[in-house]
Amino acid sequence: MTDLLTAVAIIFIIAGPFLLVGNRLELPTIPLLIVAGIIAGLFIDVPELLELAQYGIALLVFTFGVRIQFSTVRTVLADSELAALGQVLVVGSLGVGFGMAIGVPAEEALYLGVAGALSSTIVGTALFEREIRRGLVRGRLAESIHLVQDLLAIGFLLVLGAGTLEADPIATQLGYGLTMLVVAALINRHLFDMMGRLASDSDELMIVGVVSMLVLFIGASELAGIPFVVGAFAAGLAVRHDPVEYLGLFNGLQSIRDFFVAIFFVTIGALIALPVVDITWAATGEKLLIAAGLVFLTAVVKPAVTIAILLYKGYERRSATLASLSLDQVSEFALIIAIEAFLLGYLTDAYFDAIIFAAAVTMITSSLTQRYDEQLYRFLRDRGLLSEAHGKIDELSDVPADRTDHVVVVGYGRHGRRVVEACESADQPYVVIENDPVRYDEVRMECEAYVFGDAMERYTWTKANVADATVIVSTVDSEPVSMRQLRLDFGGDVILRARDSATALDLLDDGARYVIVSDLLAGRQLVEQLDALLTGEVTPEEFRTRQIDQLRRAPVES
Repeated sequence: MTDLLTAVAIIFIIAGPFLLVGNRLELPTIPLLIVAGIIAGLFIDVPELLELAQYGIALLVFTFGVRIQFSTVRTVLADSELAALGQVLVVGSLGVGFGMAIGVPAEEALYLGVAGALSSTIVGTALFEREIRRGLVRGRLAESIHLVQDLLAIGFLLVLGAGTLEADPIATQLGYGLTMLVVAALINRHLFDMMGRLASDSDELMIVGVVSMLVLFIGASELAGIPFVVGAFAAGLAVRHDPVEYLGLFNGLQSIRDFFVAIFFVTIGALIALPVVDITWAATGEKLLIAAGLVFLTAVVKPAVTIAILLYKGYERRSATLASLSLDQVSEFALIIAIEAFLLGYLTDAYFDAIIFAAAVTMITSSLTQRYDEQLYRFLRDRGLLSEAHGKIDELSDVPADRTDHVVVVGYGRHGRRVVEACESADQPYVVIENDPVRYDEVRMECEAYVFGDAMERYTWTKANVADATVIVSTVDSEPVSMRQLRLDFGGDVILRARDSATALDLLDDGARYVIVSDLLAGRQLVEQLDALLTGEVTPEEFRTRQIDQLRRAPVES
């Protein structure tokens, strides 16, 4: 324990200056933490690093389990299952085949296939958290694909934990793992709310109770002889709940997660054998060749396969591409599998080092592809590498063919509902554009015309028959979405939404008729203003002039 605490202290002493510099210069955090880990690895022994990596990954897997909301991925889960299974099968097979083609024994090439096939929940969902939080289809797709992959990884871990390929030990391991997941589901359904009532709204007691639950599940997994990361994942499922209802608890767990995320990436850097050279140049070349092959499979082939599957399922090319770019890294589950295999003697040093090195490289490149995902998407689209797919939009949309002189409402949140109510009260035809799978059922039940698609895609607007609309009202606070609407070939008025008055003034300068600013305009005021415009009480120019005056009188936020 003392050695582990010393290792943690070294990690944060070295990582601290890197994080300060990164924050000051607005640099990506992940590459800096990995570089800090490379330096920290010079002062920490490998056994402590492996133990720290195992516990760190287990706790991160726990926090991911806590955040899973099955209701948010239900609409896309069937497609995600196909994408995850298809991608794992194709990329995993290529990884195994690549390893065997360059002379890696079949039993060790299997781990190369696992490393190439599985993607990091930590990196993928952390980088895509904004899209998940905003309820965009690509965020839901990414989250659910990672969930399916994690379940596959748990199954592989249980098989590995059996220590043999005989049926009885494997069945026992899988049985223990399934039992733990069932117990977690029962606790979540019947006991978690009771624990909340006993805590009497005390966030501190809830956090203590949740951590105690984690310890119990890890202890149970140790007693059952299964990898404790499985117990950590089950513990997360046992205490997952609506973050709004238990906001203090989830904020506390988020802090714990951030702590171990830093440890995780520094540990990955520390495990890299630098310099990546062996006793002979031939051994060094083999190690680098394996790592390069894994990087290519993970960063290029895996997203390409996933894009192809999602396009086949009918998702528009932007959602398919951006969701797939969240998968271009080696999974923490693949690392825990590699560590377990390494400790059991199933994986030799050279191949273990290659997997770790590939993981570090892909986590760095993934942070960059997520930063420039829109540019990558446009690069692929403009060169004709992405075929258009409209099947999912056509399947989930319902717009009368004769819909004209209508209002296009972008987003069916609180403000969007009020705009729809105003249109219905005034007998004004409308079409709702929504992209959140969670809201699909209510849009379908409550709206007379709707398009389920990405507002950044041209076909979504074609489906909404925007050319014959009179007004676009966007209730989505997204500058790219707002600019996309201003670039439409549309002669009517465009009403947008912004989070501050400075952005609102910029959008007005770019051609918006009116901009909703949440701090200045409540939903009821919006309905009143829109009703005045639709009924002709004010002219479009008066409508615009009133807001410019209001925004200029308001304090401009930095």
